[in-house]
Amino acid sequence: MKALITGSGGQLGRELLKQLKETPIEAVGYDIPAFDITDKAAVEKIIAAEKPDVIVSCGAMTNVDGCETNREAAMAVNGEGPKNLAEIARDRGIKMVHVSTDYVFDGDGITENGVLRPYVESDPIAPKTVYGESKALGEKYVSEILEQYFIVRTAWLYGDGHNFVKTMLGLADKYPEITVVNDQVGSPTSTVDLARAIIALMQTENYGLYHGTCEGQCSWYDFAVEIFRQKGIEISVKPVTSEEYVSKTPRPKYSVLKNQGLEKLGLNTFRPWKEALTEYLKWLEASEN
Repeated sequence: MKALITGSGGQLGRELLKQLKETPIEAVGYDIPAFDITDKAAVEKIIAAEKPDVIVSCGAMTNVDGCETNREAAMAVNGEGPKNLAEIARDRGIKMVHVSTDYVFDGDGITENGVLRPYVESDPIAPKTVYGESKALGEKYVSEILEQYFIVRTAWLYGDGHNFVKTMLGLADKYPEITVVNDQVGSPTSTVDLARAIIALMQTENYGLYHGTCEGQCSWYDFAVEIFRQKGIEISVKPVTSEEYVSKTPRPKYSVLKNQGLEKLGLNTFRPWKEALTEYLKWLEASEN
């Protein structure tokens, strides 16, 4: 099997290429500007030359505020881009994995019997942001154009690149006190766990829609406090509400996803989020030394 990874310079793309080196699967990675998913003709030429058996679509416009101020670009990259890849995959008989997001939901959560529960794959989507709309459009194209597809929604991702963990550690170097939002809840997810699940899934024929996040949930405030606890950093972390934290774009208040589809297949290898964080912090320290 040969895999072609788009967005190979991003956190997930890097981790996929790293893990695939340890498998019999051949892998190649492409990113912009050489591989611009909005340019179908150019992308098709590369795919024709590489002849992959599976395309893993990681490339996206993920700057949530940037999407809000540039709707046209967001729809082109996150909507039309996956459409181009899906059409090429269909015409060439290639499997496709498309990575999506919790932002396709409204972020209010679903209450059953008075209890808020995680979103499952079958729950209706209702994006409230341009980023969410554009990712939902990408999902729509992939699922309508292809039969051999896996859509994997994830959230609160961190790995080899810019992310919340590094941001918190950077702030701790500069300030004795920081403020972090305490009313947005999700599941911090390591690219290590997500890449592992994608590699396992793409070797099956269990096509469809999946959720893939680490187990458990917390607020951004809880996440920050746990990062500092594990690192032994003394810092004052002040919880604030979303209303107190100035942002151009509304963030989901509840982003917890249940890996129901992977559980049914026996492929839910995601660890508790604190355990995955411990490994990441060790890796980060080793990589900086």
